[in-house]
Amino acid sequence: MALQCGIIGITNVGKTTIFNCMSDTKGETSTFAFGASKSNIGIIQVPDQRLYELEKHQVTNKIVHTTVEIVDIPGLAKGSNKGEGMGNKFLGDIRNTDALIHVLRCFDSEALPHIDGSVDPVRDLETVGLELQVKDLESVVKKTERLKRAAKSADKDAMHGVEVLERYIEHFEGFSDARTLAVKDEDKKYIDDLFLLTMKPVMYVCNVDERSAIAGNHFVDRVKEYLKDKDTEILVIAGAIEADIAELENIDDRKAFLKDIGLEEPGVDKLVRAAYRLLDLQTFFTVGPKEIRAWTIKKGMTASKAAGVIHSDLERGFIRAEVMRYQDFITLGSEHACREAGKLLIEGKNYIVGDGDILNIRFNV
Repeated sequence: MALQCGIIGITNVGKTTIFNCMSDTKGETSTFAFGASKSNIGIIQVPDQRLYELEKHQVTNKIVHTTVEIVDIPGLAKGSNKGEGMGNKFLGDIRNTDALIHVLRCFDSEALPHIDGSVDPVRDLETVGLELQVKDLESVVKKTERLKRAAKSADKDAMHGVEVLERYIEHFEGFSDARTLAVKDEDKKYIDDLFLLTMKPVMYVCNVDERSAIAGNHFVDRVKEYLKDKDTEILVIAGAIEADIAELENIDDRKAFLKDIGLEEPGVDKLVRAAYRLLDLQTFFTVGPKEIRAWTIKKGMTASKAAGVIHSDLERGFIRAEVMRYQDFITLGSEHACREAGKLLIEGKNYIVGDGDILNIRFNV
């Protein structure tokens, strides 16, 4: 499922360091502002302990995690919408993503000077937000002008479109994001083709030093206060120490390192799962002796569409889905036990797949 989550932020906030912790693809880090000239793309495995719980009840040759695509977009700055620091190119990269992880610098470091001379994550948040709003405003104004020309010929749809877009213009001029404007679903068609940057769902990552990995710090407190009325997720990650952990090949060494700093799991694991949720994704499983595999679907997807994620033939020739709930399988211990207990359900093509469902697709092509 080709969905991308983009990592954005002011230059020199630690975005690429965090990206490198998550991905086998390694981006080049730098202490120089605008040191990167292109975005880095990585395929990230989504940590899911349920796969290993399933393995306890079904011997298998391999376990296959689901994945999500992450794009590390080089740092933005004031004036990016005018091309500062290759800003227009990077704003274009943001437009191609489906959701955003906004990394905020919440640490001091003499070795890594801030582009604006001081550390202030709220100021940085507002700087990036303004750049995205200005770019969206430009897009909406251009389309409004086109619709106004069509409206001159008494095109009622164009006339209504102008009314809707002018609401967005007023919203942007009030320094607000597109996602926060209340618009009827049927009126969103006027902006759907614009792929507005501030329409994308966003979460925030406070990149802190090692001492602040557990409880955060005063920078994090300021971010949380600023975003307290926003419907968004905020994570605290010590990027530099996470990078050290990611370098360890031995899993026991990683666990020992995490224990020493008071963490139960790497912060980037939480980040990957949060990015997965941000993209409005969920997981179903197929379980067998050859493999236990996690599959990615959009929330609300039907059984026939989920079958198509496995293979197009399964969707085309779909007959039925045999469905077990994850918890039922773990509790009862096998497919046979689920069947005997009436916990193996036979569902048609319109069944809405739940997160963690175990599916066996019956089909005929």
